Amino acid sequence: MLRLPLKTLAVAACFAGLAGAAQAATVYKTVLSGANEVPPNASPATGDATIVVDGDLLTLTVNFSGLTAPATASHIHCCTTPSAGVATQLPSFVGFPNATSGTYNQTFDLTLASTYNPAFVTAQGDLTTARDALLSGIANGTAYLNIHTSNFPGGEIRGSFSAVPEPQAWALMIVGFGAAGAILRRRRAPAFA
Repeated sequence: MLRLPLKTLAVAACFAGLAGAAQAATVYKTVLSGANEVPPNASPATGDATIVVDGDLLTLTVNFSGLTAPATASHIHCCTTPSAGVATQLPSFVGFPNATSGTYNQTFDLTLASTYNPAFVTAQGDLTTARDALLSGIANGTAYLNIHTSNFPGGEIRGSFSAVPEPQAWALMIVGFGAAGAILRRRRAPAFA
């Protein structure tokens, strides 16, 4: 039976974890509230949104409740803070609920012009640059989701996206800590004759 040193196994596990993480989708989340609006408002509404970017596909999931009036618009603004132009479909994402509470889940192809606000694509120069700008804005925290209502036409609830650590990254970190601990315990163990 082949016996490899613990250090070799730890290095192999790290490389295996890195190879798996390279294939993973990137996840971003935000909490939606009136306090996040600019300027902040006293809306009792709350919500959350998740973006999963997997290659050229962007899956958006939004949960919201307690709006003071039915949603009149919902979209992602990008790429400056505190306020930015609308980057995605206008006035709302296709099929977004015109309600005070709801859930929305849709996958968008980032290579299609129909995913974007035409003015955003024009301002960026072309579709590829618009895609890159939107993804960069989501990744660096300068993109936010807004839900508008008739009571708050400038936006009732809002939230800026931030990255969520990938499960593979957590697994890799745990394996690394475990391997480091095992190596330290092995080095500290007294030698018995």
